[in-house]
Amino acid sequence: MADSSAPLQEGAEATVKRNPHPDFKAVEASRPPFDTSKHFNYTQTPKPDWKPGQGANDSSKLQETHREIDPFAPGRPLINNYKLLISGVIPRPIGFISTLSHDGTANLAPYSFFNVISHNPPLFILGVSGGYQQPKDTLANLIETKECVINMISEEFIEAANYTALNSPPGVSEWPLSGLTPAKSKLVKPDRVQEAIFSVEAKLVETREWESKVEPGRRTGVLAIIEGVKFWVREDAVNEEGSLIDPAVLKPISRLGGIAYGRVTESFELPRPDYDQETKDPNIAKLAKLEADGQ
Repeated sequence: MADSSAPLQEGAEATVKRNPHPDFKAVEASRPPFDTSKHFNYTQTPKPDWKPGQGANDSSKLQETHREIDPFAPGRPLINNYKLLISGVIPRPIGFISTLSHDGTANLAPYSFFNVISHNPPLFILGVSGGYQQPKDTLANLIETKECVINMISEEFIEAANYTALNSPPGVSEWPLSGLTPAKSKLVKPDRVQEAIFSVEAKLVETREWESKVEPGRRTGVLAIIEGVKFWVREDAVNEEGSLIDPAVLKPISRLGGIAYGRVTESFELPRPDYDQETKDPNIAKLAKLEADGQ
């Protein structure tokens, strides 16, 4: 099952041309090896001495111009919108979705049109290209059974997870092709991925179908809202309260543009400001008053 980021209508990778390299393996061989010695660490923020009202750290970039792009300009291929969005809205989390078909065939597929939108109840969104009439296996299974498992992808099994994006035909399970290990869930029938450090058993809340803006009647995508009903976190990754997952253990992988992925090896922390506390500073209070007065 291909990653839902690929438009179903343009379908084949040869048309989408996500891979910019004629010979990817040759290009990969010319690059330095994956740095397994790099450990997760915290750094300072880019500008620790930043003060309210200072704006961006590099004001010289304000001299750069922007290009205006109409997503539906005459002659603009719609696939260009897809490529622009997946290269501009980054990094994106990847929902590694496990489902079961009506006949019991297990499906496993990565989706980067995915995110969490609520904690009470725990809600997630999943965007799937194509409509109800030509659903991808994941969507067909989800609508039929109302169940799935969301698994988060880590460095240790990114190649296996990516291989499940294979455009295998209906009835063929990606599990044996990936070599990943199925583990029984408690509240839903689809298995979770044992290698995943964080997994969420989930149930379908609702779906909504979308129609093309330039080709009326053509169904181009479906939004699924999914509710998490059971969390699974590997013991060495979570604190005693079950409230914080250690990114150094999770080693999350994100989706970038084209065929690129990103890893997380550094982070910095920034406390959220409190208005009442911050405006005790007369300079900040002045800035707030200017905004309130519309100046």
